[in-house]
Amino acid sequence: MNDIASVLETINEIPDVQGSEDTRKIAIDRVGIKDIRHPVVVSDRAGREQHTVANFNMYVGLPENFKGTHMSRFVEVLNSHDYEISVPGFRGMVAEMVQLLDAQTGRIEMTFPYFVLKAAPVSGVKSLLDYTVTFIGESNNGTETMSVKVVVPCTTLCPCSKKISAYGAHNQRSHVTVEAKVSGFIWIEEFIDMVESVASCELYGLLKRPDEKYVTERAYDNPRFVEDMVRETALKLNADDRILSYTVESENFESIHNHSAYALVHKDKTLAAK
Repeated sequence: MNDIASVLETINEIPDVQGSEDTRKIAIDRVGIKDIRHPVVVSDRAGREQHTVANFNMYVGLPENFKGTHMSRFVEVLNSHDYEISVPGFRGMVAEMVQLLDAQTGRIEMTFPYFVLKAAPVSGVKSLLDYTVTFIGESNNGTETMSVKVVVPCTTLCPCSKKISAYGAHNQRSHVTVEAKVSGFIWIEEFIDMVESVASCELYGLLKRPDEKYVTERAYDNPRFVEDMVRETALKLNADDRILSYTVESENFESIHNHSAYALVHKDKTLAAK
């Protein structure tokens, strides 16, 4: 006990520079740590648990009168959970963080690879395809919200190229990113399904020759501009009452240009309902 008391006494004697007063009168919207990795476990729609590693970004708002925040406390929040952070555990982390750092606002971003077992369209051979998923938790003066961001790779074939060419059409791999603020539970796979159902063709980890023929011809039969991708995905998001607001972006990595084509749609359904 004497050793513990001695350590605490030493800590109390060390100056708290971060907690000292700042006279510049400028509040900071976000301050914290980025790209710290920690194990996580995520349940998928098939009933499995995926054990992976996520990158965390953790921020709080800093009032104008404080010189700095205590960076070590962000790491304390991560390590106060079990060895692997679960999705239910993530939901409470922002509240813990703002309380520990005595902040009014906070934000945590948890980004990880997510795998879906897919069967090729003709041969049925199964393989894993990876998607990038981010959970975003925010707290604003005691009000907490949860958002999900999913990056879905797919194929798009240019309608103009198909129309004007005597044969063939150029296509490209596209990334469609959906970020949605949700009310209630929604599977990650549901966001993936929304995007893949409107693409020229979805991607697979492994294809045999009959599968390659199928996906080539399917893309040719379903041409999509980058504008089509965001509009069609937006229609799916509009129809889901669990989604409160969303941003959908599509970036086509062009095969005949050294630049990308891009489109974005944003909608706050709670404002539209008023």
